[in-house]
Amino acid sequence: MSKEAAFSVFCLENYKAYKSLTGKQTAELFRQYGVFDYLNEFYDVLHTTGYQYINHDIDIYLKSRNAVITA
Repeated sequence: MSKEAAFSVFCLENYKAYKSLTGKQTAELFRQYGVFDYLNEFYDVLHTTGYQYINHDIDIYLKSRNAVITA
């Protein structure tokens, strides 16, 4: 597994817990709105930050795409 893929899994697991979602819900949300692509593109910067910053950054990213998060 690449370091970018491992980072995406880390982000998915942390965001899932942060929003009280299931893994399936979180994976679908990330796929639907391109979060995996975003995390991969900005891996160099994001992997140096903490999980709280990353969760907040994902929230901003999803909000800018008018994402609907259903728990």
